[in-house]
Amino acid sequence: MLDWLFGGPLEPGAAAPQFELSGETGQTVSLLNLRNKPVVLVFYPGDDTTICTRQLCEIRDGWAAFRNRNAAVFGINGQGADAHIHFKTKYQFPFPLLIDKGWKVSRQYRAGWGIVRRTVYVIGPDGRIVYAQRGKPPIADILSAIEGIPVTS
Repeated sequence: MLDWLFGGPLEPGAAAPQFELSGETGQTVSLLNLRNKPVVLVFYPGDDTTICTRQLCEIRDGWAAFRNRNAAVFGINGQGADAHIHFKTKYQFPFPLLIDKGWKVSRQYRAGWGIVRRTVYVIGPDGRIVYAQRGKPPIADILSAIEGIPVTS
């Protein structure tokens, strides 16, 4: 019940929980529709906070490497569209920020409820978790996890 608070993230090899969330501009993102590529989910506590900003800016700055690996990247937290739009515009993030109203997806991924624990997942094209890490892992570690996943178009 309190795995999100006291436990670790979901284990690599586990099936990634399916979800459908709206992005900052109203677009719908479904994990099921991303089965042909690696997916990076970055659960973070809040827009425009110091560590969250640094983490997402590092991904932005390494965007070419993520694109070269055909990875879909999403930031996720419970804040609304207005906050996400402002944050994304201010820092020019090239990836969507998803709205996890009620923290349903955050709970499924053991990242939090009410307060999100910073957690990064890489999900393979088969829908299985290949990397899960709490905190702010180095971008090189995330990209390394993607390395073994075949690039598809």
